[in-house]
Amino acid sequence: MRSDASRDGLIWDDSGGGLDGVGEPRWTREPDIQQINKICRRHLRIPEEGAADNDCAVYFHTAGAYSKLYLVDTLRGRYMMRVSLPVDPHNKTRGEVTTLQLVRRKTDIPVPAVIAFDDTSKNEIGFEWILMDLMPGKPAYYRWRRMPMGQKEILTARVADFQAQLFRCGNLTEGFRSIGTLGASSEDVQHDPTSSTPEPGQIVSPVFFSGSHYHYTVQRGPFKSSHDWLRAYLNIIIKEHTTVLASNSGTDDDREYAEGVLRVARKLLRLLHKIFPAFVHPPERTVLWHDNLSLRNILVDDSGRITGVVDWQCLSTVPRWVASQMPEFLRGAARDKMPDRNRYTDVGNEAHGGSDGSDGASSYGPGLEDSLDNEGKTELYWIHLMEYEQTQLRKVYAARMRQRRPDWDNEVVDGTLKADFFGAVSRCGAGFYLRRIEQWVDALDRKEFLGLMEVLRVGIRKEKSGTSGGGARAGAVATAVSSTVSSAVV
Repeated sequence: MRSDASRDGLIWDDSGGGLDGVGEPRWTREPDIQQINKICRRHLRIPEEGAADNDCAVYFHTAGAYSKLYLVDTLRGRYMMRVSLPVDPHNKTRGEVTTLQLVRRKTDIPVPAVIAFDDTSKNEIGFEWILMDLMPGKPAYYRWRRMPMGQKEILTARVADFQAQLFRCGNLTEGFRSIGTLGASSEDVQHDPTSSTPEPGQIVSPVFFSGSHYHYTVQRGPFKSSHDWLRAYLNIIIKEHTTVLASNSGTDDDREYAEGVLRVARKLLRLLHKIFPAFVHPPERTVLWHDNLSLRNILVDDSGRITGVVDWQCLSTVPRWVASQMPEFLRGAARDKMPDRNRYTDVGNEAHGGSDGSDGASSYGPGLEDSLDNEGKTELYWIHLMEYEQTQLRKVYAARMRQRRPDWDNEVVDGTLKADFFGAVSRCGAGFYLRRIEQWVDALDRKEFLGLMEVLRVGIRKEKSGTSGGGARAGAVATAVSSTVSSAVV
């Protein structure tokens, strides 16, 4: 356990490896529900004196990596309170509030309205918090298996509409300039959220604030270019594993692992300027991008219509090549043929929760029961069906984006190699697929433009003498750049 005096209430538990090798965030004390109730009453103008038990009741709802959510039930309506760990004090809460208010003001994306917030720990709870409306609907994750394909196509097209709006949601005709988390001063956001369009500021990202990363002397944004952003990312990876080796602690396996990450990170750093220009003026055009648009964060009603999009914490403006990727819920392996249900094994249905989300699932994430009805079929059937549907829905998304942005296909092609590089950096930081990432980098040095996902899946076979660079499976990789669909970061 590692405490951090500058982030009171937070401790990093590195006993099990944890997030990107820097530990898992833990609470040193629990938020007091009575104090949460007191704050909610004050901002919802529900008096405490003579209060009835049912005029404002607060219940713990669910916990995420960096926050706890509480359901606030009142006679006038239902709300949600997010209480956050100080992983990035002030900036994380301020960024989420600013982003939500901008999206509500400039798009028709259904996001929670912010009732009140405090981006400091100087309050009764002792943590930062946001009080917001409770969005209607259930996570699409729980309804997906029983939704007709037509409903899924409508949902996918609607998500494409949302993304096209986010491309225009900024201080320019087309988004922003520079990479970072949106944020005005807390006073500006609180008192006059429509006064101006916010600018990107310091980036709020687990890569930059997790564990000891928070104290590293690195550039934190706003970044003028992809080059500067990814250089800072790689410098964090290098700093972390250089520190591990310098400590002379840990096992031989730990040192070997750190050496492997360092070797790949340094190769990526040397390749960086060949893909991203080091000098950019004016700053690079960027857009707001929801990087975790999963089925859990898309809320739908009984007819499959989107009623809310949630989890806007730790989001930033990013280069347009990042936003040319598929949203999270459409990323997966390609499968062109619909699986034949009769060819898959029948199994007992051990799931207790219905796929309609009726058992515990609610607006801001899963409840206690997180299983789905397998309808008597092995899970492999549902995996293959999901892959087939994702393959078809990617076509729907791309077609809709072409309608909204006529140059969309060119944006996708132009962003493919850059998205692959970003995928290699993020996987290197997490310690995944190091040997094959190194193969991919070495191929680029030879001016062989291979799709990253294909290399990760099958490796690269050397036709001539020499090592295969880490046990690559048989099978040569096509030398064309893969599509953005297959190279999306997952």
